[in-house]
Amino acid sequence: MAESRKRAVVTGAGSGIGAATAKLLMAQGWQVICLDRDLEAATKVAGGGPVITLDVSDEAAVIGAFERVKDIFGELDALATCAGIFETTPFFEITAEKYRRIHDVNVIGTFLCLREGARLMRAGARICTVASVAGLRGGGLSGTAAYASSKGAILALTKNAARVLGPKGIAVNTVAPGVIETPFVAGPLAEPGTRQRLEGLTSFNRLGTPDEIAETICWLLSPSASYVHGATLVADGGMVMY
Repeated sequence: MAESRKRAVVTGAGSGIGAATAKLLMAQGWQVICLDRDLEAATKVAGGGPVITLDVSDEAAVIGAFERVKDIFGELDALATCAGIFETTPFFEITAEKYRRIHDVNVIGTFLCLREGARLMRAGARICTVASVAGLRGGGLSGTAAYASSKGAILALTKNAARVLGPKGIAVNTVAPGVIETPFVAGPLAEPGTRQRLEGLTSFNRLGTPDEIAETICWLLSPSASYVHGATLVADGGMVMY
């Protein structure tokens, strides 16, 4: 990919996996626009680069954000949809309202960014969504029904986007992380015994880091993954083997 075409958007760029991905892309020479609800956090990550405040569940806001991306970049070569929210409400206690909110952000938000980002892409561009092993396992870690089903939906959505965009030369893949040390899961990990249980589900007996997932995402966005398409790359320390 030529230097002049290395233009990427990262959603959820203010913290966790999104922040690590944006930083790594910039370190690799990409021009990056950071999108996040938290303008201050995204601005710190961007290091002087462009930042757009965005609630990915708001369709009009997503359309407006990618119009700004078009104004800044013209075209887009890569998109990483890292924005998402975590949910641990037990099965019998979660309300329909809360369930919808999780899906609004995690599923609808991912779809809207895929749709609008792809409008700015041509052949050779690449997209990476962020699912979770919760979507493969049906939960059983910390996130429960709403979270697990939302991440399972992202797995299916990514494959559908790959079917639609592949003929246009746009590659679409997803990464499915295991439990990663982010502010996302700080609450559950602080509960007695939770960290030990989750670490014990991996072969490495440790949790992953945002930087490790960022490396995976950046590889899927790179020319090195030129023939990888419609795939789910699991990065969980061996958790789903068991």
